[in-house]
Amino acid sequence: MTLTGTLLIGQRDATASKHFRAVNPATGLEMEPPFACATPADVEAACSLAAEAFDAYRSLPFEKRAIFLETIATCLLEDKDVIVARAHLETALPLGRLQGEMGRTVGQLRLFADLVRRGQWSQPCIDPALPDRTPMPRADLRQRRIGVGPVAVFGASNFPLAFSAAGGDTVSALAAGCPVVCRAHPAHPGTGELVGRAIRRAATTCGMPEGVFSLLGGDAHEIGAWLVQHPAIMSVGFTGSYAGGVAISRLAAQRSVPIPVFAEMGSINPVYLYPLALVSRTEALVKGFVDSLTMGSGQFCTNPGLIIALEGKDFDAFVSLAAQALGERSASTMLTPGIHAAYDRGVAQLEQCPGVTLVAQGLEPVSVNQGRPTLFRTTAADFMQSPEMRHEVFGSAALLVSCTDFEEMRALTESLEGQLTITVQMDADDTDLVRRLLPIYERKAGRILVNAWPTGVEVCHAMVHGGPFPATTDTRTTSVGTAAIERFLRPVCYQDLPDSLLPPELSYENPLNLSRLVDGKMQPE
Repeated sequence: MTLTGTLLIGQRDATASKHFRAVNPATGLEMEPPFACATPADVEAACSLAAEAFDAYRSLPFEKRAIFLETIATCLLEDKDVIVARAHLETALPLGRLQGEMGRTVGQLRLFADLVRRGQWSQPCIDPALPDRTPMPRADLRQRRIGVGPVAVFGASNFPLAFSAAGGDTVSALAAGCPVVCRAHPAHPGTGELVGRAIRRAATTCGMPEGVFSLLGGDAHEIGAWLVQHPAIMSVGFTGSYAGGVAISRLAAQRSVPIPVFAEMGSINPVYLYPLALVSRTEALVKGFVDSLTMGSGQFCTNPGLIIALEGKDFDAFVSLAAQALGERSASTMLTPGIHAAYDRGVAQLEQCPGVTLVAQGLEPVSVNQGRPTLFRTTAADFMQSPEMRHEVFGSAALLVSCTDFEEMRALTESLEGQLTITVQMDADDTDLVRRLLPIYERKAGRILVNAWPTGVEVCHAMVHGGPFPATTDTRTTSVGTAAIERFLRPVCYQDLPDSLLPPELSYENPLNLSRLVDGKMQPE
């Protein structure tokens, strides 16, 4: 498959007068071909097509929508070798990692297809008419959930497949019945085009409305702003930096018709080393921590950036072993020159914070754009007085924090901002201490882990990849797992509609055989 560098607006390829090139982060060199930069006219065309497609697409039978998602998965697998090869060049991520990410992308498409087919996401609810009720009769009331409208999706830098053009935001929006206009990430435009063409091929095969998917590329921030501000866009899915998420949220709130932005913006993901666990398995904890911290050059939103424990010889032993292990780790290529530069700035800023000590660094970089693993140490008292220490350093950098006693650990925990994850390393006899902080953990994070490491997010029904601000802009939602569909749905109530006008989820005969809440009771039970 030959890359063209064109924009994908519905079924049409569009060129532009301005272009940019992808950069191979492993070499620092630009790659061919040049890619078109979208203009306001291109944004208008893509959004208008999406608006035209919305009613036709959302009205399709659930089975046809499910088949569309499954066909996207099939098309991606047909093109997987060329997609993975291009993604490797544009991101420097290992081929094995990218092959696994392709599997995750295909798997979540099939998972959402199954969800759509089952239909329970529409949450049909019926309160039958009570004409003889006194003192007032009740009308026949029926409720279901429908898609909100066209969704703008922003591709992520660190997951060129699972969080980009065919990633979780796109698949959950399509599953909800919402056309997608995707803002391709400029770090991997070739990967975006290849994936976008696979989606478009699936749309053609399944006879989808033309505007069900478009892909807009370019290296200017204004493109995303134009997209968010377009009146046809009814919601936004974003995975990226805090600055980017907040900027998009402000633009969406300032529209004449404000819209929700579901932005996942990362966190420092605290890990608590409880006393007995620290004593009984110090070496295992060190290995797990260093492996998690340096995985993928630390470029995960769930990277363990904060380690918290009670001060003393046991924590000192952990710090010493972690410093030794980290010192043997190689620097590794980061996703883009810009991300590498930001990592170096973040490390330098953290080192300048009062009370912070440099504990260890990995091996010196041997090539361009390589991030050097770095470990710092401080005290809880200094941490709580320094907002700068709470900022995420996107890469393999972590801060070790010692607490004088359990009450100071509690105070530190209360001071934390919202997190995607909080991890607890504990033994059975640590249970009472953990229980005392668990209510705070629940208030601070979207996912709580015990005796694991936060890197790695399972795509399933129970997963929550979200959390209180600033981890996300909406603590009620998740961007991973089937509950992600809820971001792009809204309820509609139908009062006294004849059966001939009711959607199949709410009709008297229940042709889809759905479980429905009828007069407060699930039927069939």
